[in-house]
Amino acid sequence: MDAKQIILSAKDLSKTFSNESVQQHVLKNLNINVYKGDFTVIMGNSGSGKSTLLYALSGMDRPSLGKIYYNVEDPDEPGKMIEEEISGYSNDKLARFRRDHVGFVFQQNYLNDSMSALDNILVCGLLKWTNRKELTKRAKGLLESVDMSENDFRKFPTQLSGGQQQRVAVVRGVINEPEILFADEPTGALNSQNTDNVLNILSDLNQKGQSIVMVTHTFKAAERGNRIIYLADGVISDEIEIGPYLGDYKDETNPNMEEAQDRHYRLKTFLQNMGW
Repeated sequence: MDAKQIILSAKDLSKTFSNESVQQHVLKNLNINVYKGDFTVIMGNSGSGKSTLLYALSGMDRPSLGKIYYNVEDPDEPGKMIEEEISGYSNDKLARFRRDHVGFVFQQNYLNDSMSALDNILVCGLLKWTNRKELTKRAKGLLESVDMSENDFRKFPTQLSGGQQQRVAVVRGVINEPEILFADEPTGALNSQNTDNVLNILSDLNQKGQSIVMVTHTFKAAERGNRIIYLADGVISDEIEIGPYLGDYKDETNPNMEEAQDRHYRLKTFLQNMGW
């Protein structure tokens, strides 16, 4: 079996927040690799540093110490991968890097209420794409792939359900074909049905090759990952590899039910051992 390709790595990553004379060490000399094609889930108790780690890895925030490297395609030699150390980039260069290589889905969708669903996506895509016709075609195709009807494309966010809004946010996150899609509690504000819908979309993206790193506090969301990393007090306590998502472990029509049950209980045991 071929070794997995590292797409991101962090070396001796630390993050400290200062409040007057008090310093809070949220991440402590943390080392992590993220692999191409993986659905990596980051879990841990409140205050363990989950979201802080996600923001640092994605370039949305800077670490206090340590370095972050991305393996990206060489613009001068298509197909050749090169390692980029982004932690020392200027603000402008880091913003361009995020535009070209990173997607993000937040717990709150942050859609612009004065723009249609489609335009919320296009305005992000136009930061990178030069051919508006091709961009629009891609955006519409992605919206259709997440079960949005053409009638919904021109609706404003306030005219859409919460689940539909989050689907638009997911499409916005992948419109620029990111190497990694980061998701910070993407179902935290959704009801059960919409949670399932969004998780199904993320699973489908991953099955098509999209690398995903997701923070969650729920077991249901964690089951979608193939690799679960558990944080405690700013360090990685342990991690487990459970293989790709195999569907509902309780669904008797699921041809992979037995394997899905084994996967479910392996994750459950792991989290219990972590004190979750």
